Amino acid sequence: MSSSATREKLYDDIKVADEKKVKAIYNLLQEDIEETTAWWKDAAVVKDFDNRYNNWKAGKEKAYSIKETASYIKQLKKAVVKK
Repeated sequence: MSSSATREKLYDDIKVADEKKVKAIYNLLQEDIEETTAWWKDAAVVKDFDNRYNNWKAGKEKAYSIKETASYIKQLKKAVVKK
């Protein structure tokens, strides 16, 4: 089943579901969203960020400013458009 067909089926099912089922579906989706976006709760991710920061602070790793990053992205977009 395609993603759009799955969404349509879920939408139809939610329209007729009782309150208990709607709450269960909502909680399931919220937990998944929170797990995906709560990177600061992931010890491995935080450790990686800390290591990168410490390496940058010690001069072992280069970091880029937002301005430099935006400029680089702009160049990439131009390159893609030219293709």
